[in-house]
Amino acid sequence: MFFCAVAGVAQAKDTPRVAVIDWGQAQTLIAIGAPPVAMSQIPAYNEWVAAPDVPEGVRDLGLRVQPNMELLSQLDIDVVTITSMYSGLRERLAPIAPVKTIDIYDGQGAVWDRTVESTRRLGALVGREAAAEALIDATQVRIAACAAKVPEQVKPLLVVQFMDARHVRVYTEDSLVGSVLERMDIANAWQDGGNYWGFATVPLERLASIDNARMVVVKPLPVGVAEEIDTSVLWHHLPAVNNAPVLYVPPVWGFGGLPSASRFARLLVDALGRDCSAGGAAS
Repeated sequence: MFFCAVAGVAQAKDTPRVAVIDWGQAQTLIAIGAPPVAMSQIPAYNEWVAAPDVPEGVRDLGLRVQPNMELLSQLDIDVVTITSMYSGLRERLAPIAPVKTIDIYDGQGAVWDRTVESTRRLGALVGREAAAEALIDATQVRIAACAAKVPEQVKPLLVVQFMDARHVRVYTEDSLVGSVLERMDIANAWQDGGNYWGFATVPLERLASIDNARMVVVKPLPVGVAEEIDTSVLWHHLPAVNNAPVLYVPPVWGFGGLPSASRFARLLVDALGRDCSAGGAAS
């Protein structure tokens, strides 16, 4: 379950029946005790997002970019939530149920503020405003607790996910990951900016000029990448790899909601050899 203040609350009978395309929205609804009736790509969610667990009975709509419209039409849905990334689906989804766009990455403010606002909007949508506020508060408590456990004099962190053996996605300051680092008073070593969603996709050689940093690799790794980088001269010569042992953390959805934020904080502190599992949000 996601965290103690919300996880034990059963979904009310009059809660709207929601179908969700975006994983961040799905995890937030699960966390506030109003899981969607249906969501996209549950096995991939389990691999890339990991928490909170998808409750039994939630139906799998298939691909996020091509949901199973026949199944969706059979589920008596009250509302479908999307982000602007999936706006191309609106015309197809609209005949089934009203479509609600709730965005974080819309250029209308800081990612953290937008993540909090999207939590409130989802809570209002399903009549779970108090649970949404509890999630916001518990996330802040968890991140603060984890920040207090960070060892002194931690180097700036370079947080990446591998795309293939020679290219990584680097999280910028204007990302969910970057927002968590800021709240934990840890410097983000990547200062070159990125795209609309808070990351830059770069070849490994772009990281060679970053001297005072430590590498954090967010799993999962694509098939075969672990073996390739193990023998990669380029990888092992990167300063952020040479400075200290690479920190590997289990999967965290870098484009998710507050559940991903608190999960990243906890897993990062775990990787640093400390523990912040007690109190606040759990994941």
